[in-house]
Amino acid sequence: MEKFTILTGVAAPMPMINIDTDMIIPKQFLKTIKRTGLGKSLFHEMRYDEQGSPVADFVLNKPAYKNAEILVAGDNFGCGSSREHAPWALLDFGIQCIIAPSFADIFYNNCFKNGILPIRLPQHEVDLLLDDASRGSNAMITVDLEIQEIRGPDGGMITFDIDPFLKHCLLNGLDDIGLTLENKTRIDDFEAGMSEGRGWL
Repeated sequence: MEKFTILTGVAAPMPMINIDTDMIIPKQFLKTIKRTGLGKSLFHEMRYDEQGSPVADFVLNKPAYKNAEILVAGDNFGCGSSREHAPWALLDFGIQCIIAPSFADIFYNNCFKNGILPIRLPQHEVDLLLDDASRGSNAMITVDLEIQEIRGPDGGMITFDIDPFLKHCLLNGLDDIGLTLENKTRIDDFEAGMSEGRGWL
């Protein structure tokens, strides 16, 4: 998993509430177990019309936001089913940080396991960032995980809270496997001892 330290990028405004995981990546795209290739189907039913052509008014189809790396969203983002394909699709598109007033718990934790930083902020602060994001590609936002700050294009600064353990995982690029491998020496020593002392196993 890639480390998350400081991200400076375009933020796309998506103030809808209750964006569920089926809206993020519809069920017909869940056949794959690969984490790549899902970005083209992100928000499929909102991004494309019935003929498969891009919907011009959808935010991620607008030229200013086609390379967005930050999503500023509405309340209860990621609700619905627990599909891990949702963060896979967001990351494959290029979204590395999502800012919203609240997230569904399973989606929130899945983000950390896949290298995405979800940030919870009060609605009035989200509104400020939505205003920044509405300016398009000229308004860059910086997210600094180490010092837990978001800096806007006009010099405004917002701080955010994050669980220290989850912060450690993102800063060091540690998913569940990576966390286990941090103890590789102890695991190897234990297995060697088991082999020597209980060879019959």
